[in-house]
Amino acid sequence: MPYHHIYTKRDLRATLQRIERAIYTPITELTIEAWVTPEPVPYAERQAGQHSVLHLGQSWGKLWDCAWFHFTGRVPESAAGQAVALLIDLSGEACIVDDGGCPILGLTTVSSEFDLRLGRPGKRVVPLSDRATGGEVIDLWADAGCNDLFGKYQDSGTIKEAHIALFHEEMQKLHYDFEVLYELLDQIPPEKARHQRILFALQSAANELFEYNAEEAQRARAQLAGELAKSGGTPSLTISAIGHAHIDLAWLWPLRETIRKGARSFATTLALMERYPDYVFGASQPQLYQWMKDLYPQLYAKIKARVAEGRWEAQGAMWVEPDTNISGGEALVRQVLYGKRFFREEFGTNPHMLWLPDVFGYSAALPQILKKAGVDYFLTIKLSWNTVNTFPHHTFYWQGIDGSRVLAHMPPEGTYNSSAAPRAIAAAETTYADKAVSEHCALLYGIGDGGGGPGVEHLERLAREKNLDGLSPIVQEPMERFFERLAQEADHYKTWVGELYLEKHQGTYTTQARNKRYNRKIELALRELELVATLAHLTGNYHYPSQELDAIWKEVLLYQFHDILPGSSITRVYDESLARYQQISEQIEHLIRQAQQVLTHQTQRDVVSVFNPLSWERQEWLQIANRWQRVTVPSLGYAVIDSTRSEQTETKLLAAPETLENEQLRIQFTADGAISSIFDKEHQREVLAEGQLANRLALYHDDGDAWDFSITYDERTPRYFKLVETVAHMDGPQAVVEQQYRFGQSTLRQRIVLMAGSRRVDFVTSIDWHEQNTMLRTSFPVSVSASEATCDIQFGSIKRPTHRNTSWDMARYEICAHKWVDLSQSDYGVALLNDCKYGHKVLENVLDLNLLRSPDYPDPQADRARHECTYSLYPHAGNHIAGKVVQAGYELNVPLRVLSDELQADLTTFAGLDVENVVIEAVKKAEDSDDIILRLYEATGATTRATLTLNVNLDAIWKTNLLEEPEEKLSFAHNAVELALKPFEIVTLRVQVARA
Repeated sequence: MPYHHIYTKRDLRATLQRIERAIYTPITELTIEAWVTPEPVPYAERQAGQHSVLHLGQSWGKLWDCAWFHFTGRVPESAAGQAVALLIDLSGEACIVDDGGCPILGLTTVSSEFDLRLGRPGKRVVPLSDRATGGEVIDLWADAGCNDLFGKYQDSGTIKEAHIALFHEEMQKLHYDFEVLYELLDQIPPEKARHQRILFALQSAANELFEYNAEEAQRARAQLAGELAKSGGTPSLTISAIGHAHIDLAWLWPLRETIRKGARSFATTLALMERYPDYVFGASQPQLYQWMKDLYPQLYAKIKARVAEGRWEAQGAMWVEPDTNISGGEALVRQVLYGKRFFREEFGTNPHMLWLPDVFGYSAALPQILKKAGVDYFLTIKLSWNTVNTFPHHTFYWQGIDGSRVLAHMPPEGTYNSSAAPRAIAAAETTYADKAVSEHCALLYGIGDGGGGPGVEHLERLAREKNLDGLSPIVQEPMERFFERLAQEADHYKTWVGELYLEKHQGTYTTQARNKRYNRKIELALRELELVATLAHLTGNYHYPSQELDAIWKEVLLYQFHDILPGSSITRVYDESLARYQQISEQIEHLIRQAQQVLTHQTQRDVVSVFNPLSWERQEWLQIANRWQRVTVPSLGYAVIDSTRSEQTETKLLAAPETLENEQLRIQFTADGAISSIFDKEHQREVLAEGQLANRLALYHDDGDAWDFSITYDERTPRYFKLVETVAHMDGPQAVVEQQYRFGQSTLRQRIVLMAGSRRVDFVTSIDWHEQNTMLRTSFPVSVSASEATCDIQFGSIKRPTHRNTSWDMARYEICAHKWVDLSQSDYGVALLNDCKYGHKVLENVLDLNLLRSPDYPDPQADRARHECTYSLYPHAGNHIAGKVVQAGYELNVPLRVLSDELQADLTTFAGLDVENVVIEAVKKAEDSDDIILRLYEATGATTRATLTLNVNLDAIWKTNLLEEPEEKLSFAHNAVELALKPFEIVTLRVQVARA
């Protein structure tokens, strides 16, 4: 072997480490004072906590403690003429502030837990002076948290560094010269001349180093300069890079800490922009910007200036990066509505890209929502996490249930925390599945979750990699500019149709059930509030509560963040969100009552008003003034009911411990409480599969965490809740069997209700749950043969296979659905409805619902509490369309509301449709005027012509986008408008009401 090959990679690595250690030389310690508090306090109150004088190696707090640190000292005279920095590591996160308390730099402990393959998360350097005079006074304040970037308690909260140090700039430059070439060796085969030349240059540079001083560093850099100067030829792939600081708004830390994480990361970004003119950074989530605006106005002003300059991209189009499996359709619309309005009003920008890198799967309703809000592009990395199948594309068109398409890109490195090192650039090229048809891909670099985003190391590497021979060239630019370039090659891209299912994190459809229940109930309560407030507003005697609704919606959207609503955060996050959900529910109810008072009045007559928030006429049994009667209520309106009237219930009802029966169904129970038969008397057929039992409350071993449980969970025989008591009784039109169960430390009570004339069997369930590593499920094996199940999602439904023919089918062992799943033949079907559950399994002929889980991480108390839920079995003739399953799901979730007063407004119904397959999902006042917004959608996948009739006098009506911007003026006659809807199409109308 030639002499110049004696050096090994191990030798070179050791040299690189010695260079790095030589960048800073500590020369004296800082004096440290701290004022510790359990929660953050503002700069003006920085000396309000418990005061102490601290030293290196001393612990300053417990997990989640906060402190204002005061560092003081004097630069030694011996440092005169040299560059000086501070080295600070508090075993936590911290933010240096200026004299006015404005954040100027974030710090992160080097001990932070992190995937070191992506880089090292520590940020400990505070630049002080390029050329010290000696004797400079140091007087520095920092706002600190005793937690690492992932919420861990590191090194017992000890102070590891607080030094004044000499900064050897030439050694730092050598470090990045050496590091980039050292890494580049791994990307070039040894037989290539380029590899050998780099190896020789590195060896030559290493040979210059003995004392590791500036003179030696200059000579070593000269040895490397030639190889760093070699540029590539005409590229076949160009990589667009943008700095990123992915910040989960809550996860392993509470919401209050996220605000400070944002300030630290953004302050660091702004500081680095002063030093690196090529640096382009992007951040999403208006909620995060709003916190900066409210709590750090000086910092926010600097951010706005960089956005205006074009170096800071205000990314994405949603208020937060939400879960898209569980969030309701209207909530996803509001995410875009509030998100885009914020960016337009604050920055004058109009985002055309949805930025959701880290969400646990993507609803097939999203492409239409995006296109109808002016969003053409979509970015994620999450499908690279699939556990069974490799997603076939990185650049593709994504088509939703209605046929809408958006251009999607997944940065092929598969991370939003790229190191931006040569290995990252090479991995992007190697992995890029669509490099045959596209010359462009993206790379997202930086340390996320409070790690400060990109650091000096990222930017120094990129400066050397712009067009370095051996790597694809890399350019720093905004991601929307990248997508515009990507779109120029669009003719070659393939299309993926339907949901983007993540083969991971299926446990998040169920974990933290109380949060999910509150979310469902509040989404529907907001729907009702906006409708009632609109009706009251039309009377002219009511002020529409726009400000209150905006505040409520934005908080609800915050809690739909993809680590809160899915259930993957720590205990404190749920303690806080559950308390706020309760308060929000009470506030919404109060606002509904206020609006209802405008529409009703007290009367001496024995009457009540019954309100129907749904867009079709409903006939149901209600208990009014302790009397049961069947009421008929028009769509989106009221009926006045004589409260003294009562009706006789049909005599065909039967309730006994072993039997429930009405005109439609007969249900048989076994001695242990399970259902052995559901006989459809009308259609003369058994609903359940022969010899199979239904509604056995099965308990499976579940050693997963909040995100995941094993695909093999059902291979182990489950245990079951034990029936301890059964009581049957009649209550007017209700036949009821009440069952009491027990298992371990938990109890479960079900009221199984069969209403006169109804085909719906309700299982009204209360659970006091105290199990650990256990999953509770119910299932219904039905006598239906179908290769696909139909599942309710936002603004429509999708079909999913009931078999495991392929690896793609097998990996989809748990699925997310909203109000119902349905299994139908052409002549008959069965739907399983629910009022707050999302996790389902539909395998062969079994409808299975995940009721509760109890993982230990990250919340060891997850769901050990009292729970309420209702699920319902709904047999029907024909498929889910003929069986009106859509309507049945809504009616379970949206009950009629009985008011003790009489209707006074002349508006018994606001609007009606002449077809059954179109649903009015929202009625609200327009954001920027007194016009009325109606949002409808076709619910069954059918091309439809519908007539919408409004019970108000119209001046004008427009078809708009989801941002309520008019696109087409519609003609109308007699306050009715003809609409043409494509399958699953969302239509938004803006109505101008004639004024008297």
